[in-house]
Amino acid sequence: MNTKRQQHNPKPPTAADFLIASRQCELMNLQYFLQMGKVVQSISNLVHGLQRERGASNVFLGSGGEKFADEREAMIDESDRLAELFEQALAEVQEALTAHPVSSHLLNHLANALHGLQQLPALRSQVAAQAVSAAEATEAYGGRIQALITVVFEAADTAVDPSLAGLLVAMVHLMNGKEFCGQERAVGSAGFSSGSFETALSKRMTHLVEAQERCFEVFVSFADDDSRALWQTLRSHERETEIERLRQLGCSVGRYKTLDSGLADRWFALMSERMDELKKVEDAVEGSFHTRCVERFAEARNSLAHQETLIASLDEQNPPAQPLLVLCDSGDDARSGEAWKSEGVGQQFGRSIFDLVQEQTRRLQQMTDELQSAKEALEDRRTQEKAVLLLMEHRKIDNNEAHRVLRKLAMDQGKKLPEVARALVSMADVLK
Repeated sequence: MNTKRQQHNPKPPTAADFLIASRQCELMNLQYFLQMGKVVQSISNLVHGLQRERGASNVFLGSGGEKFADEREAMIDESDRLAELFEQALAEVQEALTAHPVSSHLLNHLANALHGLQQLPALRSQVAAQAVSAAEATEAYGGRIQALITVVFEAADTAVDPSLAGLLVAMVHLMNGKEFCGQERAVGSAGFSSGSFETALSKRMTHLVEAQERCFEVFVSFADDDSRALWQTLRSHERETEIERLRQLGCSVGRYKTLDSGLADRWFALMSERMDELKKVEDAVEGSFHTRCVERFAEARNSLAHQETLIASLDEQNPPAQPLLVLCDSGDDARSGEAWKSEGVGQQFGRSIFDLVQEQTRRLQQMTDELQSAKEALEDRRTQEKAVLLLMEHRKIDNNEAHRVLRKLAMDQGKKLPEVARALVSMADVLK
């Protein structure tokens, strides 16, 4: 008696199986971004809360603890509340992030952002004890804020839907521009409070103004119409004219010319109002992102259901007893007479599956082409940061000076910043 168990041979996968899997993969990616949208929104709110806390801390330190003590405590409580909401949103998407990680960089930056938040109590204690300067507090808060913004940047880099990627690119550049605005508020407050701007402080303000404009240019390129309209309304407000006038004072008045220290309060109020308006634009972009996620998820789900029904109906057709040849168009100029054996697949079914595969191929290629500009914007930013780090390392200069050198190189060569940055990074790779 033959007691050997018969081995079960699984049914080999078909083209239809992988075609459905392709659609399911797209649907899962969109579902992930529906969840990730909550994280992005919570980061936007937390960043704004930390920026307000930083501003109050700067005034508190600059006044020797006489101003904004109570306001600062209230803002700390609000930041803590927003941090809890961020952690809750992160907990909801944790399984999707860790079970099917879309980017190791994203996970690493999330770890960095959470670690920075855990160190906040120590920083706040130093500020309360006035054991740090306003400049040191600004830098410490800035590092934590930038870590959160980088999470949004990495999320944008994982998007495969061009409309979602574009909105995330707009979002992250708007957030970066707003952060530079917050840093400019701190620099201006320091200069106006002291009654003069030293050369280094003026250069720092000039750098921050230019950095904002670069970020806002990219934002406008990728933002939706409603967000752009809000942005134009912000830019045309009379507040912007007064800010520009004060900027000119800060960037042009020498260290031996004194300024009215009372301008510090006006400057702080104007820039705080500007950042609140920028947050409204941020909220509009986030709202558009969420709406688009919902729309694309519904479209993809309906498309998957339709395709499953279509394939099931085709599969029910009785195939002919004899195998047929199915001619396949590769998309290029096919060689005459090129054909593949269909192994018993019916002519109508084989031809229909082929049409569906070709349709999916064309659609994915179109998405890839549309995604390219968003990816290029992200890569430009990443390359510029690499170039800045190289300049800091080789010239032994700080971040601000490295950005200034990069801008000067671009001006001297009559090229755009990304071009010069790519050249520097390429040269460094060659010299390694």
